[in-house]
Amino acid sequence: MENKPELIERKPEWLKISLPQGKQYLDVKEIIARKRLNTICVSGKCPNLSECWGRGTATFMILGDICTRSCKFCATKTGTPLGVDWDEPDRLADTIEKMKLRHCVITSVDRDDLDDGGAELWAATVKRVKERNPHITIETLIPDFNGNRELIDRVIASGPNIVSHNMETVRRLTPKIRSSAKYDISLKTIEIIANNGKVKAKSGIMVGLGESEEEVIETMDDLINVGCRVFTIGQYLQPTRKHLAVKEYVSLEQFQRYKAIGLEKGFQFVESGPLVRSSYRAERHI
Repeated sequence: MENKPELIERKPEWLKISLPQGKQYLDVKEIIARKRLNTICVSGKCPNLSECWGRGTATFMILGDICTRSCKFCATKTGTPLGVDWDEPDRLADTIEKMKLRHCVITSVDRDDLDDGGAELWAATVKRVKERNPHITIETLIPDFNGNRELIDRVIASGPNIVSHNMETVRRLTPKIRSSAKYDISLKTIEIIANNGKVKAKSGIMVGLGESEEEVIETMDDLINVGCRVFTIGQYLQPTRKHLAVKEYVSLEQFQRYKAIGLEKGFQFVESGPLVRSSYRAERHI
């Protein structure tokens, strides 16, 4: 008997994404290109690019656009990165000033090729942005720095308001989905951020990769127990055919249920919805 191909569930209506358009979007695109900056909006194929750029906001990605890790869910390029660009903090600070941003999110690729994981450039970037934009609030979405407290504290000392690190998925699926990151190292990273006392700790996961509700709740409990206060949950979307396939399109009702459970458990903010990403409407979390 001939095997029939597995049927893939059709993408729900609420996951349809608007095409980028409008003057504000074009202005942001032009500024970013002119200043030779990277954004996770483009590198990660974010579904909210149109909305965010249309509002004049973007999540900037420092330390290049080539990651030393190769997670199965992520569209960012992987390989051997180029050298550190020490002019990048000035270009980013100038761009944020020209965009007249009141809040910005900064993230980076993983730089396991560097002894400090890029912590020095991270700190220099946040300091320079704040010098040029004294009224801005900043969220930093950082790598795990292999759980190195000294490097994580170096980023925190530079003065961001929120420091985020994503768990990405539940414990059971971590080895399948993330190339070298460990669930407990990510949890330790969140704990270091929370225990510093100077910033708010934030994390997030994707759903639709085969996790159960019980596993999502277990992840919430783990994060609450180490001091995480902001939690985001969004639908995983397969960026290319080479990446992991979607196992399930989670219903809107289930996202609302996750939000209610998270708030009941003690998170100050829970952003839960199909198109939610870690930096989506991040200004609300200050």
